Amino acid sequence: MNPLFRPGSCLGCASILSLALIVPALGQAPAPGTLLVVSKQAHALDLIDPQTLSVIASVPVGDDPHEVIASSDGSRAYISNYGFGALHSLAVIDLVAHKPLPSIDLGALNGPHGLIFVGGETWFTAEGAKVLGRYNPATEKVDLVLGTGQNRTHMIYVSPDAEQIITTNVSSATVSIFEKEALKMPGPPSGAGTRDQPPQGPPPGPPMARTDWNQTVIPVGNGSEGFDVSPDGREIWVANAQDGTISVIDFRARKVVQTLAADVPAPTG
Repeated sequence: MNPLFRPGSCLGCASILSLALIVPALGQAPAPGTLLVVSKQAHALDLIDPQTLSVIASVPVGDDPHEVIASSDGSRAYISNYGFGALHSLAVIDLVAHKPLPSIDLGALNGPHGLIFVGGETWFTAEGAKVLGRYNPATEKVDLVLGTGQNRTHMIYVSPDAEQIITTNVSSATVSIFEKEALKMPGPPSGAGTRDQPPQGPPPGPPMARTDWNQTVIPVGNGSEGFDVSPDGREIWVANAQDGTISVIDFRARKVVQTLAADVPAPTG
């Protein structure tokens, strides 16, 4: 993960410039340190030189851009078009040619918001559908959808090995932790069976690898939005916007171990 940008954080989610991140660079991608900044009112993605603060390029993105993430090689950017659940697309930007590519229609996965790029794929939340999903640029398909059962699944973190996922769920005041699990295949049939009662067991042919995802839901404070994972992976720090507090979660114990008063008044209006 880039040390200067934590995808679990939500920087200025209600502001005009919603998020900036550092773009890695390879080949003809933007130079190292180039900033990607989403302008909500201008409906544009700006590439900015951090030394001079000059705009290198400005590319149109969609009706309600909120979050942005770059691919690992810095060649593409993905922007969630949120619309408070009314929209259902990810904008795609060619960072080399400075032009928009065909957007990704997420169909019923409306209200996409949080983004992170891990393992060559774009992971996202979809608030309106109460899910998180994964888009594979190689196949151009959404190849994973996991339901949280929580309201306003907002920001997302995925571990580098893609074995663990964390989301905040704003209106449910919770954090979801998903862990990947390999399922054991059933053993061979017991007995030969009869004409009326065939043997029970897996279907013929080579065994198929199967996995499942187990979810733990942890109550935190009201308005749980932005969050971060400690560098050692032991803690999750969650900003509770409505309570003006920060919940510290012990990752291994799966529970809140401390609540910090940030002395920040709840937003009004």
